[in-house]
Amino acid sequence: MDRIETERLRLRNFCAGDAEGLLAYLHEPQARCFLSLRLADLAAAEAEAIRRGSSDEHVAIALRGSDRLIGDLFAMHEEPDTYSVGWNLDAAHGGAGFAHEAARALFSHLFEEKGARRLYAYVEVDNAPSRRLCEKLGMRVEGTFIEFVTFTDAPDGTPRYEDTMQYAILRREWAS
Repeated sequence: MDRIETERLRLRNFCAGDAEGLLAYLHEPQARCFLSLRLADLAAAEAEAIRRGSSDEHVAIALRGSDRLIGDLFAMHEEPDTYSVGWNLDAAHGGAGFAHEAARALFSHLFEEKGARRLYAYVEVDNAPSRRLCEKLGMRVEGTFIEFVTFTDAPDGTPRYEDTMQYAILRREWAS
C-alpha cells in the first residue's frame, strides 16, 4: 500500500511493531462484527500484525507524529473496479474525527489512484457510529438485510442474527 499522510494520521501497511496497538482494540472488540478477530495476547497480536502486513487489503491507521497504531481500515478489491471497505478504531481514540479523516483519505486513494468505480460497506443496524461515518462520507443506504449474519449466540445457544445495512458510493458521487 502506498503510504498516505493526512493532517494527523499516517495510513500504511502493518508491521510487527503494531502488535501492542492491535491488541489494545482487538483484545475485547467493541463492535460485534469484529468478535471473530479477538486476540488473546501479545503473541497472537504479533502474528496478526505480520499477517496483515503481507496484504494491501489491510491498512494501519497510525498517529502521524509517533506512528502509533490507533486502528485499521480494510479495502478488499472485487473485480473489476469495486472495493468492500471498513474500519475499526481503538475506542480510546474515538470521537476525535480520526475514523473520518482516515476513511476519507482511503476513499480518495481508491477512487483517484486505484480507479475504483464503487465502494461499499456493511454496517449492523445498531452500530450508530459507523452508520454516521458512512453518511458523513457521502455514502447512501442501498438496503437492509434482515437477519443477515450472526456474530454471537443467545443464552440458549441459538445464533443471534444481525440486521445489516449496505452503504455505497460511486466515484461520480464522490467527485461531486
